[in-house]
Amino acid sequence: MASTYEPIATTTLASTSTTVTFTGISSSYTDLVLVISAADNLAANVYLQIGNGSIDTGSNYSDTILTGNGSVAYSAKDTSQTQILYAYEGTPPTSPSFGTYIIQFMNYSNTTTYKTVLSRANSASSGVDAIVGLWRSTSAINQIKLSAQGADTYSVGSTFTLYGIKAA
Repeated sequence: MASTYEPIATTTLASTSTTVTFTGISSSYTDLVLVISAADNLAANVYLQIGNGSIDTGSNYSDTILTGNGSVAYSAKDTSQTQILYAYEGTPPTSPSFGTYIIQFMNYSNTTTYKTVLSRANSASSGVDAIVGLWRSTSAINQIKLSAQGADTYSVGSTFTLYGIKAA
């Protein structure tokens, strides 16, 4: 990673899990970047929720997605949701395959603006996504929760690394 990226926390799954949570995130950076290399057997989409002190489960999230798999392109917009989509599984994989997800949290510690989240995802078995999300809160982000839906899980060996971006 670039010298301005400072690793904050890394989780590598030793067993399957439906959620991964980062808590106690310092407000001493300008932005956050979450890099995920996850093997999944997901038949559904994956989401994130954020918060300050506790995860916000209210209808305070919106997202817009663009996705494609080489043959079909798709776009959608969701408002007043209880979570932000960070990867769209339009064509579920037939077997677990690793995908790379990069999620950026802009101006995450600012307490005067809503928070913007940009996500890019790619998987050889399901395609590519570009998603912009919004958390309609002026609270600083100090918690992030990633969730697979239903009975889906993140596979053993999946890694989740949170970086803080230092001020230039």
